Amino acid sequence: MADYGRDLSFGYFLIPNADDPLLDTARSLEALGFEYLGIQDHPYQRRYVDTWTLLSYLAGATSRIRLFPDVSNLALRPPAVLAKAAASLDLLSGGRFDLGLGAGGFNEAVQAYGGPARSPRESYEALEEAIKVIRLIWSGERNLRFAGKHYSLAGAMSGPVPTRPIGIWLGVYGPRAVRLAGRVADGWVPSLQRNAEKLAGLATILDESAVEAGRSPRDIRRVLNVNGQITSGKSDGLLHGPVSQWVDELTDLAVGLGFDTFLLWADGEGQPQRFVDEIIPAVRDQVAKERS
Repeated sequence: MADYGRDLSFGYFLIPNADDPLLDTARSLEALGFEYLGIQDHPYQRRYVDTWTLLSYLAGATSRIRLFPDVSNLALRPPAVLAKAAASLDLLSGGRFDLGLGAGGFNEAVQAYGGPARSPRESYEALEEAIKVIRLIWSGERNLRFAGKHYSLAGAMSGPVPTRPIGIWLGVYGPRAVRLAGRVADGWVPSLQRNAEKLAGLATILDESAVEAGRSPRDIRRVLNVNGQITSGKSDGLLHGPVSQWVDELTDLAVGLGFDTFLLWADGEGQPQRFVDEIIPAVRDQVAKERS
């Protein structure tokens, strides 16, 4: 059991379909009270608008909801430019941005867009280097230099400098990459798709890695994309069932695995409204009772 007592937050996982009313949807989600909006980043998907362009529009179309790429495709976005874009969006949005970051899966699609052909080991190395580069670009220092296998800086100037700490949240699943998150990241952003056992094992690895690095596991945000369906019938598996099932399972994920933020990923009319009205208050109440 691992409960770090963090306040719970709730958000929505938005698919950037070009044919959908994305700005109107974001405004409605903010009005409903969602605190976070995560946007997946697959530039090679022909039906999707570009995630970072959309994030800019969403920052201007909303005023309270927090935004992040869920997660940004490092293989197609150089880390120094990612850092510049993240700092810019955070400043322009009034401090409402965090940086979800992933090594970039779907190698064939990445290569079709001119990205590098990387082995799993090389993807891990690139991710580790990218975190260092991003934090250098946010440092406010001049004449930045970095010489890595995959990335380099040769006298770069940082700026704009973030006015608040921007979180780097890693969307990773391999044990080695989860250990990296435990050592150096500000958060972990996996997705839950009917496999809680694997998630529990990775959460343990995250905690152990944090302790080995001299960090408190409590300092690492745990943001979970929860894919499911709220129904009025019987259970059809993890997070596919009635409200009472959702409340019990999200509570277990909070007090059992330490997750503090849940992003709804569900198709169907009325799902966001039911999540806000029936599930969020009940989960907050049940978690508070179990903690006391």
